[in-house]
Amino acid sequence: MNNRMWILTTEDAAVDPPLVIRLPTSAARTVGRANLSDFILDAAMVSRIHCRLTTDSKGDLTVEDLDSTNGTFVNDRRVKTTAPLSPGDRLRVGRVELSVERASES
Repeated sequence: MNNRMWILTTEDAAVDPPLVIRLPTSAARTVGRANLSDFILDAAMVSRIHCRLTTDSKGDLTVEDLDSTNGTFVNDRRVKTTAPLSPGDRLRVGRVELSVERASES
């Protein structure tokens, strides 16, 4: 099993406090405005349940757009259903951009 964790952080100064998403191997988390989301992102153009981030048993990370109104984008390309994420990618949810990195789990 891969012992590295994914970390996504907001780069937008308008998001205060900054959002930090940590995803270990074999995890799935939702992002959106609603309190039901695993990670709440209360910002313009973010749907209630906007997207889902999933890591598999190998540690690969994917994003799935959950029929959001304003779309989910990876490196400025709209995600139609799912898309893989790699270190250095930029994930945009509504108008909020997150940077994608890997880090060792503690």
